Amino acid sequence: MITLRKASERGHANHGWLDSHHSFSFADYYDPEHMGVGNLRVINEDRVAAGRGFGTHGHRDMEIVSYVLSGELAHQDSMGNGREGGANGGVIRPGDVQRMSAGTGVMHSEFNHAQDRTTHFLQIWILPKVRGIRPSYEQKHFAVDERRGRLRTVVSPDGGDGSVSMNADASIFAGLFDGDESERRPLDPQRLAYVHVARGEIDVNGQRLSAGDAATLDGEPRLELSQGRGAEVLVFDLARH
Repeated sequence: MITLRKASERGHANHGWLDSHHSFSFADYYDPEHMGVGNLRVINEDRVAAGRGFGTHGHRDMEIVSYVLSGELAHQDSMGNGREGGANGGVIRPGDVQRMSAGTGVMHSEFNHAQDRTTHFLQIWILPKVRGIRPSYEQKHFAVDERRGRLRTVVSPDGGDGSVSMNADASIFAGLFDGDESERRPLDPQRLAYVHVARGEIDVNGQRLSAGDAATLDGEPRLELSQGRGAEVLVFDLARH
C-alpha cells in the first residue's frame, strides 16, 4: 500500500522570521491523522530569514537530524559544540547531515548568520531506541557525487558505510535524481518506508511526487525511484512503533 501526503496538506506556520511546513503534528499544528509514521515523529521544512534563528531551547529523549538544502545554519549547544574550543564547528551547509541525541537533556540554538540569504533546511525527529542516554552530537558531509543517481546512507543505527550514527531503529538515505537516473531496491515487509521529496519532482513506485510531497510504503515489495527532474529525495527505513 502506498499512502501519499501532498505538500499542500501539511501544516503551515509563518512567524515572519521562520516559515515552516509540518508533515506531522507539531507545535500549534495538531492533526490526529498525521502524528508520524512508525518511529518518525517530525519533518519540518523550515526557511529561516537572514540574520535570524531559534533561540536557546531544550530537548530530551529525541534523535534530531538537520539536513540543509540551501544557506547555512549555525548550531550551539550545552555540550560545547559550536563554541570556541568546542568539539565541533557547528555550522551545517548543503550536503551536511547533523545529528543531535538529546538523551537526558540538552540546550541548543540554531541561527542563520547570513545577512543576505534565507536558510532552507529539514528538521527531523525520530524516537530513540534507548531513553536516558548521555547527549551527543555528530556531523558529516556527503558530497554531491555520493548522492547522484543513487541512495546514499547518511544516517544509520551503527554508523555503517561512513554514515552518521543514531540511537534509533531507523536509517535515512539521501539521493539526487535527474533524467534517466533511477534507484530500485527491495523493502522489508516488517518495516515501513517513507519517501520525502525535498525538491524537484520524481516518480515513486509510479506515483508522481513534487517538492514537499511524501509517500508511505507499507507492505510494498520494493522501492522504485525514476524520472527525476532536479529531485532531491530522503528515504526513511523505519520501525513500525
